[in-house]
Amino acid sequence: MAKFLRQYEILYKKSKIDLNTAKVVLEAFENGNIELELNVIFFHLQQCAEKLIKSYLDFHCIKFPHTHDLKNLIDIMEENNISFIEEKDFIVILTQYAVEGRYAIIHDDLDDADKYIKILDELLEFVEKEIKL
Repeated sequence: MAKFLRQYEILYKKSKIDLNTAKVVLEAFENGNIELELNVIFFHLQQCAEKLIKSYLDFHCIKFPHTHDLKNLIDIMEENNISFIEEKDFIVILTQYAVEGRYAIIHDDLDDADKYIKILDELLEFVEKEIKL
């Protein structure tokens, strides 16, 4: 019999896919194998952060609105006394890449992409440990 995944498990797995996509696309971009705007990478980084936070909220049985606003989601965690990683203010910046970021020209930097990947790797490990996957 197939095991049904809980919503937080689905969100967690999808966040991993977004982070892996960002890593693969960034590597291909850095190696000159593809041509694209960096905001594509940042979109996947934002999606990773959003899904990880929503996964963590769902694990704690906390309802959250349909939003891409990472500050709003982090505020909900803080209101419910849920611990989070130190770099939350840095993560909030990714909100600008949610929907509008796909269509607007936003200044991006490869160094920033590497920093975000490192932070999101840490967040992924943190959430994985907390939800015991």
